[in-house]
Amino acid sequence: RNTKLNHQMIPFLLFAAVIFNGIDQIYPFSLSPALLNENLQYGTLSRTSLQATWSNGQAVKEYQDFLASGKQEIDKENDGASVIVKSADPASRATPMVDALVSLGNGDDIVLTPTSPMPQMIGNRESFPIYVALPPNELEDFIKNLPDDWRPKREDLVFLSGGSICGVIEPTLKKFGYARDSMTQVLVGGFTTPGPIGKPRDLSCNIGLDSNGEDKIAGECAACGKWSGAIQERLESNGIRCKTGFYREWRRMMWERASLDAVFNLIGAVRDEPTTPKDVAMYYEPEASDMLWQVTGALRGMLAVTLLYGFEERLFCFAEQRLGEQQCVIDEETFPYVFCPPFDQSKLIVEYLNYAKDEKGMIPNAYIPPCSSKPSLMRQGNLRADGVI
Repeated sequence: RNTKLNHQMIPFLLFAAVIFNGIDQIYPFSLSPALLNENLQYGTLSRTSLQATWSNGQAVKEYQDFLASGKQEIDKENDGASVIVKSADPASRATPMVDALVSLGNGDDIVLTPTSPMPQMIGNRESFPIYVALPPNELEDFIKNLPDDWRPKREDLVFLSGGSICGVIEPTLKKFGYARDSMTQVLVGGFTTPGPIGKPRDLSCNIGLDSNGEDKIAGECAACGKWSGAIQERLESNGIRCKTGFYREWRRMMWERASLDAVFNLIGAVRDEPTTPKDVAMYYEPEASDMLWQVTGALRGMLAVTLLYGFEERLFCFAEQRLGEQQCVIDEETFPYVFCPPFDQSKLIVEYLNYAKDEKGMIPNAYIPPCSSKPSLMRQGNLRADGVI
């Protein structure tokens, strides 16, 4: 502050700041050019503020591709007969999702296993959606060993994310270059999976009006990619709300749902008494809120993903209104697809996971980053301020 500056030192100082903090870090002066010139004229700078701008190469490339496409709206395909890929394991945990997708169709879908021959046409269509309704732990082998007659149909694959069945599959898709705009992905946590004799129902809920007087919706399904229009048509014809958009927007919604699945289940599962996500929203709000904000920081820092405005309200309202019958659990089979990076960068999540493993005997075979401290905010019971249990 109030430091005399030599004009010749300005380029050197800027260059040194960039080199010292890394090429990826850009530190712009917060002063306008006019104000900077005015200060330089008198040889002083009253105050200089340095602000870090973090950059991510992949995020920048995706945004450049989006701008280069020139698209303002999503190209939408119509729904029709589709292929649904199920696990070869009859006891697969993804079976309810297969049943749900079949019941949402018009009775003309074909259900295949990964080793079945792929039809080249269904009805009069050579191109059709191929719903990959596999448990996440089978997905990598499926993509890696895709049969030759399936390979021409790769652009028609539809991948499912979200909820206790599908979890987070983005790391797996990235290994094979499938996490991109042209690939179809669906966030499926917005409807129930009642089994072969029931019909899925919508779980989304209206949580009030926004500043423009429009409804604020929480917990809705979402789709992106080539077949997003067909998916929206299939779901909405059955009374299930589904939002469509570009991959960048869909990704933010997916990570929002992933945050709910990780945080609310973790906080509820370590309680002595059975606890639902609704209980977590009503009685453990400080713990859940602190954990969610740590997660948002990790998402920005590692993946350049910023959750949509109002995410905290949507998650708490959705849990309170729609998840009152679902017990909070930590399942070892799906653990890598729920508590995946960057959730392991949250100090609170790591503390709770170590507590669950060491004190509660949960997830004995799962790797958890070591932590010497216990959850400082954790309390047992669900005693409310008014004394009601």
